[in-house]
Amino acid sequence: MTETHRWRGVIALSLAAGAVGLAVDRPSMLLLAVVGVVFAAYPRVVADPEPKLRLERRLSNSTPRPGDEVTVTVTVTNEGGFLPDVRIVDGVPALLSVSGGSPRNGAVFWPGRSVRFSYRIQAKHGKHPFEPATVVARDLSGAREVETTVAADTELDCTATGAEGPLRDKTLDQVGRIVAQKGGSGIEFHRTREYRAGDAMHRIDWNRYARTGSLTTVEYREENAATVVVLVDARRVAYRSTTDEPHAVAYSVSAAEQLLASLHRDRNLVGLAAFGREQCWLEPGAGRSHRANAQRLLATHTAFASLPPTEEADHEEQVEQLRTRLPSAAQVVLLSPLSDQTIVETARRLDAYGHRISVISPDVTADESVGQRLAGVERENRLSELRKADIPVVEWDPETPLAAALLDRPRRVRA
Repeated sequence: MTETHRWRGVIALSLAAGAVGLAVDRPSMLLLAVVGVVFAAYPRVVADPEPKLRLERRLSNSTPRPGDEVTVTVTVTNEGGFLPDVRIVDGVPALLSVSGGSPRNGAVFWPGRSVRFSYRIQAKHGKHPFEPATVVARDLSGAREVETTVAADTELDCTATGAEGPLRDKTLDQVGRIVAQKGGSGIEFHRTREYRAGDAMHRIDWNRYARTGSLTTVEYREENAATVVVLVDARRVAYRSTTDEPHAVAYSVSAAEQLLASLHRDRNLVGLAAFGREQCWLEPGAGRSHRANAQRLLATHTAFASLPPTEEADHEEQVEQLRTRLPSAAQVVLLSPLSDQTIVETARRLDAYGHRISVISPDVTADESVGQRLAGVERENRLSELRKADIPVVEWDPETPLAAALLDRPRRVRA
């Protein structure tokens, strides 16, 4: 409860009028002083406002595409007593902007009454949980107010699906979706060979047998799984952005979400890691519970916070910790805006240690100033340096879906 001091000036004037009224013996001025006393005493005799509100929030589309407008409808219901003056500000996600209407509303709340208002936001890449709405309730005189929050779990999921990871040729001897060079179980034709005793009947080429009378067996390309660690560059330098747009870490987290879903679906062993204020590590695994753990880390781990860190751990130490944790057969998909040379050296170092690394780089550079153009040139040089080191790089314009950016690479790799 706080005092607004809204009537302080009025009370002072009323008391002054009372003093003058006594001095000149004017009853009308004395009456004015009484009014001031009433305003001064009123907040002392009425109860403080105690808002008990329930908030419901509905989205016209909870899984939009980037750039789509989403209408947010907020319904606030008073489950307590009379509230003469309530101001509400909805908790719009920090990275989204309001494109129409207003997330603010004011109302007089009778018990059981509901107030509904709507506004529009523009979707951007990533998962965007709404913050609790801020509520300010004042008493009838406006002299005292209470500020509180009302929460409702709402999330806008703007992550496209179907982003198949840019995996390289390092696989495991278990079933997955990466096509191998040797024959085995699978769906893609590999070769025919002479029949051997014990071959399955359904793999015999009966058409050739009808033509030539010889038995041959059809082999398909074997499909193997990979161990993949999705690594997010969440260091302070990675929190770069253009004006009014999400920063690169937000885009990287969105891309990680899509890659994890795709890699899990393709029966790979998938892990998660991050550099930044605190190292994040989830050992590669498979299954629904493992995928849920990865999604939970992306949503809650401090390494993926929406604000850049003020302090962060030693990067060299984090690289060494990651290297000791990575399984020997693990590939790494690095998500980074390539904001400095350090991350380039880190990528080359991990590749030199035998971990086949691929890079997806969200482009958050601009060309509105000399400094921004210089940053763009430096990023291009880093991209070129990685490619010269035979490290594949996918340049991703966040205005387009990640899946579209990955279309230019081969859909399958040969193990």
